[in-house]
Amino acid sequence: MQGCDGSILLDDDSTFIGEKTALANNNSARGFELVDDIKAEVEKTCPGVVSCADILAIAARDSTVVLGGPSWKVKLGRRDSITASRADANKFIPAPSFTLSALKSNFHAQGLSLKDLVALSGAHTIGLARCTTFRAHIYNDSNIDPSFAKSLQHKCPRTGKDNIHRRLDLRTPISFDNFYFRNLLKKKGLLRSDQELFNGKSADSLVKKYAADSSKFFKQFTKSMIKMSNIKPLTGNSGQIRINCRKVN
Repeated sequence: MQGCDGSILLDDDSTFIGEKTALANNNSARGFELVDDIKAEVEKTCPGVVSCADILAIAARDSTVVLGGPSWKVKLGRRDSITASRADANKFIPAPSFTLSALKSNFHAQGLSLKDLVALSGAHTIGLARCTTFRAHIYNDSNIDPSFAKSLQHKCPRTGKDNIHRRLDLRTPISFDNFYFRNLLKKKGLLRSDQELFNGKSADSLVKKYAADSSKFFKQFTKSMIKMSNIKPLTGNSGQIRINCRKVN
């Protein structure tokens, strides 16, 4: 994870092992074929102008809107990286096992605050997680609703079935809303790192605020998305505009 430079889209080649096989991404990050289709259409209309990094930024906004979430102005002009690093991705992408302290340190290293951390985590109102990412939470942790844990254990055994997927938000899994935070109040966060946001520590008040008022969540989410999308972008003469998002020109 080198910044907002489309590095996650690069396939491995003879010069580097990229981010697609990083711990957080392997068998989890998907939709690359859709990005390929979008890029192909954009190239037909406007060849060599729109970067893969900008396409990702726009797609993040538009998919949020389609699912009922807020909109925001996307700053454009990013260029694409010419390399990727699995080691960097493993180092900088927060793990599902992280404590609140580790999460705060991880986000702070990217210039993101506690408000940003909590609001951006609200994106887990949609999407899926693999059994291997939440197994430790449902078997070993006490800050989880017992019936919720038991229901997940039926699908995710102590060993095996690592790639069984469960919804991050079991209540409204395809709606961008504030149910993620409402679930945390009931100790029904799927990942340990989710429930850490409401576990008697400094993030509790923000979780309560966003659970009570979706408009406050949406307002902070848009601010935090804009902030995150401006982490170390390549601009000007740096990088390139890839013709194929999977490989360097």
